Amino acid sequence: MTLADDTLVILDAGSGIRGLGVRLAREKRRKICLCLTHLHLDHLEGLGFFAPIWDAATEIDVWGPPSAVRSLQQRIARYFSPPLFPMQLSDVRARVSFHDVMTDQWQIGGAWVSSDLVSHPGPTLGFRLEERGRALAYIPDHEPKLGGGLRELTPDWISGFALAKGANVLLHDCQYSETEYEGFVGFGHSSVADAVAFGELAAVDRLFLFHHDPLHSDTELEALQHRARELWRGEGAPPALAYEGLELVLE
Repeated sequence: MTLADDTLVILDAGSGIRGLGVRLAREKRRKICLCLTHLHLDHLEGLGFFAPIWDAATEIDVWGPPSAVRSLQQRIARYFSPPLFPMQLSDVRARVSFHDVMTDQWQIGGAWVSSDLVSHPGPTLGFRLEERGRALAYIPDHEPKLGGGLRELTPDWISGFALAKGANVLLHDCQYSETEYEGFVGFGHSSVADAVAFGELAAVDRLFLFHHDPLHSDTELEALQHRARELWRGEGAPPALAYEGLELVLE
């Protein structure tokens, strides 16, 4: 996400961050902010292949979930170590600062960033970024229905609700169809029906469905989008699939 003052905020560090890093290295981007929702490998595995971290001229701030056992830096160092990775975290050339956050708010450039723990195995955050009266909510791994039907809960009992409430854009987990979800309750992901219900209850303007199951074909993903639009009763635009290369402008 590029802020109005050209500050770059990256959300998570999955495999897609590798290509972004190549572009940033060409641009000689020297200041980078990275917000990690959690440390499962599909959200962290690209960090070691992110070109700017091997450039001594780069400064990187990393925010991520807390732990009662080890700091964020210590937990990421477990990934940056043999046999999982050939280099140590101490070998990284960029100047990296780590920030453990939970229910918190801080400023990056001209934007306010809010974080809160959400329903997913292990310490997991969702993020909300607000700038110039516009808000983006990012909750990629989320099972808000766990523990009860969403429409029977009051907002204070819905995981992630405060992060998403009234957002102009919500990027939200939609890994399963309704039938598939029945076999994966407790895995930390949403069905299409729960993603839609969450977006409606939070009264978001646009809901983008992502964290797609890698086993789903394009046809199956399009069927999930069709089902989401059938279920949608919100006032905003109908839900849409997020995809690699999608660009959004929040004006």
